[in-house]
Amino acid sequence: MKIAFLSHFDYNLYLFRLPVMKELVKKGHKVYAICPKGAVSHKFKEYGIVHIDYQITRSSLNPLKELKSIYNIYKAIKPLNLDILQNFMAKPNIYGSITGRLAKIPLVVNAVTGLGSFYISSDVKSKIIRYIIEIFYRMANSRVDCVIFQNGDDMKYFIQKGIVDKNKAVLIKSSGIDTEKFKPMKIERVDEQIRVLMIARAIWHKGIREFYEAAKLLKDKDIKFILVGDIDKGNPTSADESFLKGKNVEWLGHRDDIKELIASCDIFVLPSYREGVPRTLLEAASMGKPIVTTDTVGCREVVKEGYNGFLVPVRDSRILAEKIDILIKDRDLRERFGKNSRDLAIKQFDVKIVVKKYLKIYEKLM
Repeated sequence: MKIAFLSHFDYNLYLFRLPVMKELVKKGHKVYAICPKGAVSHKFKEYGIVHIDYQITRSSLNPLKELKSIYNIYKAIKPLNLDILQNFMAKPNIYGSITGRLAKIPLVVNAVTGLGSFYISSDVKSKIIRYIIEIFYRMANSRVDCVIFQNGDDMKYFIQKGIVDKNKAVLIKSSGIDTEKFKPMKIERVDEQIRVLMIARAIWHKGIREFYEAAKLLKDKDIKFILVGDIDKGNPTSADESFLKGKNVEWLGHRDDIKELIASCDIFVLPSYREGVPRTLLEAASMGKPIVTTDTVGCREVVKEGYNGFLVPVRDSRILAEKIDILIKDRDLRERFGKNSRDLAIKQFDVKIVVKKYLKIYEKLM
């Protein structure tokens, strides 16, 4: 079988889809990674995966540029004589569904991994773009054989709006997490101060402001609030350095020692406004941490209220602070939530489970 994975970003395939691709290679299938050449695209070769480059402007809405991107995808996939085309992310889903049929690929599968910032904002521009996205998604999903969703809320929304036929929709929660790689570990600490950690791009939609406000509300406690994540230059929703260097939170910027940072924290927090299924929550759960996150799309897939953490309203720093404070005061509760997080990660989100589900879909379609 020949199967190609299409995305508009090499990191997307390498960081989140590699386990499925590797397992397909192991089973003797020919696997292609179709994405623009980038920092990690050369690494696919190490796993027996063929990388094929194409050009696309990720943020463009110019019709002429988009037609060019569609043509570039068609040129990339047509000579391969594929059996399955697996698309990821909005533009590749829409354009891949068109070019996949033009190239006469027998089976085309879309994967909706999240709906993005246009489904957070309620301004006129966002509403118009949402309307356009849904028109194209409706057209795209009518052409494919299966649409995989990473969270139940997005799947329900697409079905209710008629954007996908319910018989084509399949739920596979998250991209999975390597629970052996991200397992509980002990880190020597120089003090006993409780550490509250957030890892995210420093943009407002991740709940940066609420995290800082919660830190201010709890400033009289002996707690260290830590934010890991760089500013997103060019993104209008990015926080600025002057804000991030506020006195109540220690901002570390970009870091590569994520496992060690999670291991050294006592409470993990993500007050995001909307997600697909956030990888940082999966990592924290897998490493056995109690979690405080928002009761919103994507985040509530990883946290069960009162079982492995707390779910708080979006944009509510007061309740966020209250829930963090409960965990600060109760070590036994932190330990129980942490154990439950680890159990949940192993039973529901282990990458081996996710890989099996993807392979089962392909086998069923074939």
